[in-house]
Amino acid sequence: MSEVVVVGAGPTGLLLAGDLAAAGVRVTVLERRLHESNLTRAFVVHARTLEQLDARGVADRLLATGTKVDHFRLFGSVSVDLAPLPSRFPFMLVTPQFEVERVLTERALAAGATLLRGADVRDVRQTADHVEVTYTLDGAERTVRAAYLVGADGHHSAVRRELGLGFPGRSVVRSLVLADLRMTDPPTEQLTVDGNADGFCFVVPFGDGWYRVIARDRRKELPDDAPVELDEIAWVARRVFGTDFGMHDPRWMSRFHSDERQVERYRVGRVFLAGDAAHVHSPAGGMGMNTGLQDAADLGWKLAAAVQGRGGDRLLDTYHDERHPVGRMVLRMSGGLLQAALLRSRLARTIRNIVFPAAFALPPIGAMARLRQSGIGISYGRPRGAHRLVGTRAADVTADDGTRLYEALRGGRFVLVAPPGFATPGGVAAHVVSGAETALLVRPDGYVAWAGRNPDGLRAALADWGATPAVAA
Repeated sequence: MSEVVVVGAGPTGLLLAGDLAAAGVRVTVLERRLHESNLTRAFVVHARTLEQLDARGVADRLLATGTKVDHFRLFGSVSVDLAPLPSRFPFMLVTPQFEVERVLTERALAAGATLLRGADVRDVRQTADHVEVTYTLDGAERTVRAAYLVGADGHHSAVRRELGLGFPGRSVVRSLVLADLRMTDPPTEQLTVDGNADGFCFVVPFGDGWYRVIARDRRKELPDDAPVELDEIAWVARRVFGTDFGMHDPRWMSRFHSDERQVERYRVGRVFLAGDAAHVHSPAGGMGMNTGLQDAADLGWKLAAAVQGRGGDRLLDTYHDERHPVGRMVLRMSGGLLQAALLRSRLARTIRNIVFPAAFALPPIGAMARLRQSGIGISYGRPRGAHRLVGTRAADVTADDGTRLYEALRGGRFVLVAPPGFATPGGVAAHVVSGAETALLVRPDGYVAWAGRNPDGLRAALADWGATPAVAA
């Protein structure tokens, strides 16, 4: 019997499965696709996601597959510099989604997760003590029972359907075109994006001679299955940038529409929703895959604690409490960027091109935009009376023995960052930093669970958060 079933072997489901398996939880992943895809819609990995991957020991492998983008220009007038981000990864990594999936698949399988491809979920039933999932595989109907189920199966989630949950929201833009192609005269900027009365166009290099282009021709409102011609994309680029950069030899082109939707509840009893099954939004800002991966990072260690008897409903409820507001914020950010890019009026675009640079030039606004888009600035609510650092992202700090915090977090452990001589409870990894004034109990997902200058309240926090026994790094 599996202890957790994950539906969907996209990035969200694979990260979650890897975390659960690494924690010793028996996990089965059901994936409808028979084969891994070499095509991709998502292509940006932000700084906070790279930190999460660093805490799992796979960030460097993924960095080798893509291009680092540390600055870019919006609407031809707004310069965004990511170098000031307080992270080991002050950039965006541009890499195809299939590379993310490859790295996470290898990790999950090596940790002991079971992956069943071609498994099509047909029914979900839950009782007070388990969940049953019926699926078809190789033409036969099968059933798997587990303590918990996670739907990470995308926009058209079968798990969400079986729960009877709505997916409120709306379509915000139709007939967007994606293409991966080559260029004879590519743009000099690492990332190029702009729009005008004729359309919208975005160009970014993968670093291996291929370029991702997202375009919208305002003259065309076509269904998703309408064929895409290279001339359509090149026409938009010429109208927006004055050149099509010598686009040629597309290896993939696709048309789609963009929705803004979010499910009202991320948890229903023993079933959870994560990634695109819980929230979808426009590609503006490149935050979709990242938000799903961070959903998984939040949920995995909590489910492991529940399965192993170290956390109950109160701990599991914090998943919705923490991640639902983040999903709502991402919808608003990506929606605002998309609306700004699609302005039709020349006057409105002129005002945009004046207001946006002025706003981004103000240090508080520019910093807030960088921190939120990258995920570095995302924090969770803290209980009344808790230390101000509780719920915030823990910055990577190096211990006196040379070990970084995000290295110490590997293996799904809680880590206590504290000055020498601080009383470290048994079963928690000590991360001794001579310059530290405030001790921090850091959760496996890199957020602060407790903070203080003396141990008061530390043991209660360990119990509240279902802290796992761990050995020192």
